[in-house]
Amino acid sequence: MIFLKSPEEIGIMAANGAILRECFAFAAESIAPGMTRKELDAEVERIIIARAGRPSFKGYHGYPAATCISVNDEVVHGIPGDEPFEEGDIVSLDVGVLKDGYHADAARTYPVGRITAEARRLIDVTREALDLGIGQARLGNRLTDISNAVETRARKAGYSVVKQLVGHGIGRAMHEEPQVPNFGPPSQGPELREGIVLAIEPMVNIGGADVLTMPDGWTVVTVDHSLSAHFEDTVAVTRDGPKILTR
Repeated sequence: MIFLKSPEEIGIMAANGAILRECFAFAAESIAPGMTRKELDAEVERIIIARAGRPSFKGYHGYPAATCISVNDEVVHGIPGDEPFEEGDIVSLDVGVLKDGYHADAARTYPVGRITAEARRLIDVTREALDLGIGQARLGNRLTDISNAVETRARKAGYSVVKQLVGHGIGRAMHEEPQVPNFGPPSQGPELREGIVLAIEPMVNIGGADVLTMPDGWTVVTVDHSLSAHFEDTVAVTRDGPKILTR
C-alpha cells in the first residue's frame, strides 16, 4: 500500500532533511586522507542527536552504525570501521534521520583528495542521473518514468545501474511501498499522485551491474570490483512539481 503524505507530514520530513544537509555539509568539509570511517560515522551521529533526531539506520535489522559508508567498489551498506580514507578514494555516505515520527533518507558520494578523471565523471553522472530521475517525479507520470530517466543517463555514459537494489517509499517507516528501481521502460507502475514521497537513489557502476554481499552480511560490492557511486534524495510529489526534502 502506498501512503500519501499531507503537507504537514511533508513539512516534518523536510525539517529532518535539513538535519541531513548539516551532516553532508560536515562530510564535504571534513572527508580527507587519514580520517577513518568510524570518525565520520561518530560525527554524523553527534549532529543528528544534537538536533533531537535519531539515526534511522542504527539497529535497523541489527545494523550496528548510524551511517552506511561505502568506499570505491563498495556500492552500499558499508559498516564504518577503523580503515582510514586514502587519497584518490571515493566515499559514499548514506544517512537517515528519524524525528517526530518520520524518516528522511539521503546519500552523497565524495572524493578524497585528488581523484582520477574517471572517478570524477562517475560521481558527476550519478548525480545527474538522480536529478533526471527527480525531474520525472511529477503528477500524472508513472513510477518507471523515474527509473528510465536514471538508467538512460547512466547507460549513455557507458555505465551500468545496480538492479538488485532499489529506491523506496518513505515516511513513518524507512522503507515503504513502492519500490523505485533504477532501470526499466518508462510509463509503467503506479501513477504518481500528490503526497507520494520517494527515496530515489541511483547506484551506478563504471563496470558491470552485478553485485554481491560480503561475509559481514551488509556490505555490497561490485563483482568486478569496479568503482560505484551512490546519490539519494527524499522527494515529495506535489502539485507544483517535485519537492526535494533533503536539499
